[in-house]
Amino acid sequence: MTENGIQNPNLKGVSKTAEFEAALEGIRGVTIERPVLHAAVTKTLRKLIVEGTLPPGTRLNERDLCASLGVSRTPLREALKALAAEGLIEHQPNRGAVVPVLSEADIIDAFDLLGCLEGFAGELACSKITAEQLTDIKSLHASMVACYARVDLPGYYALNQQIHERINEIAGNSTLRQTYQSVNRRLQALRFRSNHDSKKWQRAVSDHEKMIAALEARDGAMMSAILRSHLNEKKEAVLAAMRTVAAA
Repeated sequence: MTENGIQNPNLKGVSKTAEFEAALEGIRGVTIERPVLHAAVTKTLRKLIVEGTLPPGTRLNERDLCASLGVSRTPLREALKALAAEGLIEHQPNRGAVVPVLSEADIIDAFDLLGCLEGFAGELACSKITAEQLTDIKSLHASMVACYARVDLPGYYALNQQIHERINEIAGNSTLRQTYQSVNRRLQALRFRSNHDSKKWQRAVSDHEKMIAALEARDGAMMSAILRSHLNEKKEAVLAAMRTVAAA
């Protein structure tokens, strides 16, 4: 126990399954911060799933996670419930909590829907954005580009998500925003890994430059088209990576 939170204990002696062992290694050094323990556990596990430390197909063994994160089962189970509601884990008979493996059809459906949602949000945002809000998004964009320049993918992705969230917030449609958040959460890990290819990452940055230009021009049609194309490129990048792995 530390003043600011709970530091992971040494992993020696922790019971591991072969499937889970590699993932546990990635948890070393992770700090669970207060104030709300189960929310902090949720945040930590979400990050590990999105960044691929806990990859699709991983069974989340409660005993091992409790030992590795230094928490009891109560906050862990609350966190798992929250992540299940987000679609980041699922409960399977005889296996418990598992990071889901999305089928190709699941991925196509989700990305196609997300493209429609983001396109509509971008169009609405162009008609409502204030000068102050535009300055805020441009500041986030500059920080995101700086992360890209130093090849900081986690930092880049966090700022990228803030920009997309801010656009949805500015759109001012609560039902649209809630639907967007629900669909986007299922795809976070795939969107994160789609930037592992340097050329695709560079193209994504270029897309964001175009988004800023569309917001500055208050051009809703342009913004909608850019976002739909952006999501379609993400979809194709994810599917290409899946097919490469399947063919290996």
